[in-house]
Amino acid sequence: MTIFDSRTLRILATVLLFALGLGFLYVARRTLILFLFAIFFAYLINPAVVYLAKPLRGRGRAIALIYLLLLTAITLFVFYVGPRITRQGARLGEAMPGFMERVSSGQIARDLGQQHGWSFDTQTRIQEFLQSHRDELASLAQRVGVRAAESAKEVWVLFLVPILAIFFLRDGSAFNQFLISVVQSRTQREFLQDVLADLNRMLAHFIRAQLMLAVFSFIAYAAMLGALRVPYAMVLATNGGALEFVPVVGPLVAGATMMVVAILANYSHWPFLLLFLIGWRIVLDYAISPRVMGGSVELHPLAALFGILAGGEIAGVLGVYLSIPVMASLRIVWRRWRIYAEKRRFGPLNEYSFPHEIGRGKT
Repeated sequence: MTIFDSRTLRILATVLLFALGLGFLYVARRTLILFLFAIFFAYLINPAVVYLAKPLRGRGRAIALIYLLLLTAITLFVFYVGPRITRQGARLGEAMPGFMERVSSGQIARDLGQQHGWSFDTQTRIQEFLQSHRDELASLAQRVGVRAAESAKEVWVLFLVPILAIFFLRDGSAFNQFLISVVQSRTQREFLQDVLADLNRMLAHFIRAQLMLAVFSFIAYAAMLGALRVPYAMVLATNGGALEFVPVVGPLVAGATMMVVAILANYSHWPFLLLFLIGWRIVLDYAISPRVMGGSVELHPLAALFGILAGGEIAGVLGVYLSIPVMASLRIVWRRWRIYAEKRRFGPLNEYSFPHEIGRGKT
């Protein structure tokens, strides 16, 4: 008499392989994240490659031309805008100790109170509150500095991503065909083809939409912060454009950073800055973003927030940037798996037998 039958052994083997796979993904998460960024970069410029491949008679020539144009654009940006950002960033770094001293000592309460006509008692209460939490504020500033230093260490990814993306641009279709050819079952092959097709559509649209929103935000921040003469305008605008890639949390952090820096720098017109940030957020979220983003990810805000927090815990800043497309990809796999399971149970489905899932899968 055997303890485990063959079906139980197969289930245990499947669970063990799945656990080993998850363990491998966690151990190699840094390398996998690097490849994911390369894939996203390839999705970003692939339409231009497809458009130029025919007149240039080859994808290789199209890729070379696009990389040359990108390198030229980056060089011009660094040459004309880079020095200004660097100077403002250096000045901001030098001013941070003084800013923290103003906050921890409570002097900022006196300055703001005099600017906006606060009563003496209000100024005193705020100053005493800040002085009583001096150690907590210093610890918070130290943690922020450590996070910023850790983020700066990951800049090397920007140099490797375009190099790896060349292989995905050149041989992406071959990779898809290889994955499909490995699967022997017809229904499983159809499942994999549907998943890859949905992923291709979602990622291509999502990456290009996110880049457009980031560019719009950078231009709006740079123009308005410059017009309002906000201190360190270019540094704050660059930070705001970069954080636009992080849905939900990124724009809030960018706006809060602008307000904090403006107040600490003794910028007297910060209420106008606050009004601009609120107005721009409304315009971007309710007018521009729905038209640009559409329904590419279809994630609930709570699911997006969970993905951002989990991504930050697993892989730091890079994990935060990748959290939303990864969550959307998992949603696509889950939706297609449900359709595949229904096909195995009841046979082929048409558009009337499972309208909700199939209709959304083809949009």
